[in-house]
Amino acid sequence: IQVLGDGNGKAIHLGERECSLQRRHQKVLEESPSPALNVKARDAIGETVAKAMREIQYLGVGTVEFLYEDGQFYFIEMNTRIQVEHPVTEMITDLDLIFEQIRAAAGNEFTLKQSDIEFRGHAIECRINAENPVSFRPSPGKILHYHAPGGLGVRIDSAVYQGYAIPPYYDSLVGKLIVHGKTRTEALMRLKRALDEVVVDGIETTLPLFRALVAEPDIIDGNYHIHWLEQFLAKGGMVESEPLSS
Repeated sequence: IQVLGDGNGKAIHLGERECSLQRRHQKVLEESPSPALNVKARDAIGETVAKAMREIQYLGVGTVEFLYEDGQFYFIEMNTRIQVEHPVTEMITDLDLIFEQIRAAAGNEFTLKQSDIEFRGHAIECRINAENPVSFRPSPGKILHYHAPGGLGVRIDSAVYQGYAIPPYYDSLVGKLIVHGKTRTEALMRLKRALDEVVVDGIETTLPLFRALVAEPDIIDGNYHIHWLEQFLAKGGMVESEPLSS
């Protein structure tokens, strides 16, 4: 649950992000709203979290993470920072979370109310990493060709360009591909098109993995859980049947 507070007892929530598609506890794909929640459950957990943030006088942005099973929420941890997947929330709320974080830290008046927050449509983010999509072996090196996807509802957050060298010393994230649509089906269709458009040559990336995922019936139906991706990979869901240049 994404939260925002002013440090003086005012706080709101900005909905949830579904982050169950993980490998070794690292998030791979995120979406909002979660296909596992209905409006009643979303409002209940969101207000519970916002109330807690008001009581502790939380300052800035943050994310409170839970496991959800059989209608019950179980607290895991709180990340008191901006997270990699924050664009998903930005796309469905039309709020700039970095801007709001800076405003809160600067002590500006907190003018947002929970009633001001309107959730619009559906957003999905893919974390494109410089890794082999089957073995997940790191793939640092020089990007020889780079083409970013575009079009309505497509956003890419990245600092790379043609000729950029991915260093071996840091996180292997190449960029984040985010799509937005009026419905989850529309968002998935835009994601499929954007994944077919993006080109990153010279290094291996996880793009082939995402192209495989958007064709999976469980992903299309939103019928997945925290162990789904590792089970998919263990069953050979990804095979080196296509050239691994991306």
